[in-house]
Amino acid sequence: MRRVPPVMAVVLTAIWLLLNNTVALRSAILGALLSIALLVAAARLRPLQPRMRRASVAIRLIFTVLVDIVRSSIGVGRVILGLVHSHQVRSAFIEVPLDLRDPHGLAALAMIITCTPGTIWANLTADRRVLTVHVLDLIDEARWVSTIKQRYERPLMEVFE
Repeated sequence: MRRVPPVMAVVLTAIWLLLNNTVALRSAILGALLSIALLVAAARLRPLQPRMRRASVAIRLIFTVLVDIVRSSIGVGRVILGLVHSHQVRSAFIEVPLDLRDPHGLAALAMIITCTPGTIWANLTADRRVLTVHVLDLIDEARWVSTIKQRYERPLMEVFE
């Protein structure tokens, strides 16, 4: 039997308490038991277990992504409001060669790119070597590729590989 991830059990218990709008001991115990039962039952659905190697890198990455989301939100707002007069807005697809192979790292990269306003994960080749990303306002393709590889892929490789 696989180990129950303690962080996930705590998060599910906290969600249970929030949904029930209580912090009573009985409710907390019931939430914890239900969380553990759910995680044990769901373990069979996940044949690959993630292995996080460097939590400090993951925490730094979270803050990097949050900053990038705010910056991208401002940039997309400027495009939508027509405040970009220095150049014409050009949407395009770019291809990013990937070195990341871990499926959990790829899933995290997909979430990062899709959650960042102005970009969307469009395709991943069958061999998982090339990622296609749609960019709302493409000025410099090489800069986008470098940004994705350096700011997101490299830290994800440190965390998952």
